[in-house]
Amino acid sequence: MPKAKVHSGAAKRFKKTAAGYKRKSANKSHILTKMTTKRKRQLRGTSIIDAADKPLIDKMMRNN
Repeated sequence: MPKAKVHSGAAKRFKKTAAGYKRKSANKSHILTKMTTKRKRQLRGTSIIDAADKPLIDKMMRNN
């Protein structure tokens, strides 16, 4: 039986931690000149995914 592959897009976006999966904020990659400094500052850092999304990400990351 071949080894199950991890969803490569999910592997790039989520990291498993003790609290769940951490993720970056969206809308922080390009075309940032029109965005206010306050908005860009608030999009910094990481947060934990919502509990409703955990089963789907578990499946993509093959952590059943």
